[in-house]
Amino acid sequence: MTVPPPERRGWPAWNWSFKGFHLGADGAPVVMSILNVTPDSFSDGGRCATVAEAVRAALVQRDQGAAIVDIGGESTRPGAKPVDPDEESRRVVPVIEELAREKGLILSVDTRKALVARRALEAGAHLVNDVTGLGDPEMAGVVSLLGAGLALMHIQGEPGTMQDNPSYTDVCAEVADHLSRRLAVARSAGIQNEAIALDPGIGFGKTYGHNVRLLGPGGMAAVVGLGRPVLLGVSRKSYLKTMLGRDVENRLAGTLASLSVALSRRSAQILRVHDVPAAVDLVKVWRALDADA
Repeated sequence: MTVPPPERRGWPAWNWSFKGFHLGADGAPVVMSILNVTPDSFSDGGRCATVAEAVRAALVQRDQGAAIVDIGGESTRPGAKPVDPDEESRRVVPVIEELAREKGLILSVDTRKALVARRALEAGAHLVNDVTGLGDPEMAGVVSLLGAGLALMHIQGEPGTMQDNPSYTDVCAEVADHLSRRLAVARSAGIQNEAIALDPGIGFGKTYGHNVRLLGPGGMAAVVGLGRPVLLGVSRKSYLKTMLGRDVENRLAGTLASLSVALSRRSAQILRVHDVPAAVDLVKVWRALDADA
């Protein structure tokens, strides 16, 4: 007997639009690659010590299937020390200037500083990935003025102290409430709703239990309910060390498993990763096998 293929209803379309780019019309998740031009990031600090090395790495990530390259010049690992805005700009702006010559590549600057964001956007970046969710009061104005996209992330505290003693009564509700309020601030500054994505901030001011609760059944429902696409950054995060006992270079399987669960629950549209080919393959296989994809 021939078994008919499963009915395919299609993944719901989503929309993240900025600077002439329109993502999500076909419902497919996209991959955002991580490009750290820092000496001290938790996983790959120091690997791109020159502009030429960083540009080559970004183009490799593009060719591997990344839709967005997220360029960061300041480590936000737990306990990281702040970087002066001029030094952070020195790290990221020349890389962005070079990559801006490449057509069709979406460039994100991973910064919490409005001055760095302005310089990066003027150099050719298209969006700002702000781990502090507009912690800098000037950030929303810069993004609005320059018509950029924005990823708003939840964090409790700031990178230097965020893991000292994170505490919540209901982490899922509180993360969603915080993002809702940050979303309202962004809109009131004139940033278009369709230009904004939300990130629950896995590993940012959260214990192992908080992270697992957010990634577990129903944990992201309230964030998804805010109506904006969700950017999920779980790549090589420390909760996987606790869960698997693996060092940072051996957490790929755990990363992919976490992303697979999020895709199956329809709780992520933008996957921020270190390992681009594996994430791209994950999306391809998931779409081929999932009845709703």
